[in-house]
Amino acid sequence: MVRRRSRSRDWEPPVWPVGGGSSRRSSSGGGLGRREAPERLPLNMAAAAAAAPLAGGGGCCPAGPGGGSVPVLFCFSVFARPSTVPHGAGYELLIQKFLSLYGDQLDMHRKFVVQLFAEEWSQYIDLPKGFLVSERCKVRLVPLQIQITTLGNLTPSSTVFFCCDMQERFRPAIKYFGDIISVGQRLLQGARILGIPVIVTEQYPKGLGSTVQEIDLTGVKLVLPKTKFSMVLPEVEAALADIPGVRSVVLFGVETHVCIQQTALELVGRGVEVHIVADATSSRSMMDRMFALERLARTGIIVTTSEAILLQLVADKDHPKFKEIQNIIKASAPESGLLSKV
Repeated sequence: MVRRRSRSRDWEPPVWPVGGGSSRRSSSGGGLGRREAPERLPLNMAAAAAAAPLAGGGGCCPAGPGGGSVPVLFCFSVFARPSTVPHGAGYELLIQKFLSLYGDQLDMHRKFVVQLFAEEWSQYIDLPKGFLVSERCKVRLVPLQIQITTLGNLTPSSTVFFCCDMQERFRPAIKYFGDIISVGQRLLQGARILGIPVIVTEQYPKGLGSTVQEIDLTGVKLVLPKTKFSMVLPEVEAALADIPGVRSVVLFGVETHVCIQQTALELVGRGVEVHIVADATSSRSMMDRMFALERLARTGIIVTTSEAILLQLVADKDHPKFKEIQNIIKASAPESGLLSKV
């Protein structure tokens, strides 16, 4: 029987960092019958995955010593995916199954807790210590809303560029639009050199026109019309799912306080690290632009510059593409009105 326990003010739920973490902590969370801490995921998820690989997707696990498989519904974020595990499967195997089903969507910088749906309480509870699967059940992986410092490291293999609504009809209205185009073109050139996928959107192109001619869209992964302000559309999510290991999005375009802001917040809500290129985004008013950048920075989104992005992606003078990137940034990027607001 699950016993309900009161929690002290300093109670902390058991958590696991996906990509490694600190020392183990005890918890006073509820258990089964006895006052035991709920189970925790292993600290090194990569090692756990290598130690006990599973079939991907919704495939069946090998049968356990008792024989037979048990249906389990694995839930994460808005997703719920049925699968099976061997009868008597324990905590480690559940972890592996979560990795096989959702590995590409897990943010390596966040902490999570595994929970089991308890019919007695008609809600989820922290997974009890020593839990073994014996019957059909439902488990979920919950990211904890804990403030974790984002380091903002970028690598080409885990990065996608988002170019938002750089369209002809915005030209006369957006502050420093010529500068924004120039810097955006630098970023796209760098993406081609480094093999970074690029996703481009156009806001209601029937009325606002296509992407400006100065922006070279050669080799981009997707050009998508939209009416929604955010770039996070089903087609974009599908495109991201096709790119293994995406962790970071470099975001630029217009307008800063509308489409850029809403895209950034929605991506962060999905566990993606967002880098906004301040010298490649603008609005019709500098007030809207600057307040949006300030708000986004306060939410933990990284506000940076085009040169910082490109040099962080090569990371080393000996990088085979460094010379090509250096040629892009030899002349300083236009400041697009940012220095007057510093």
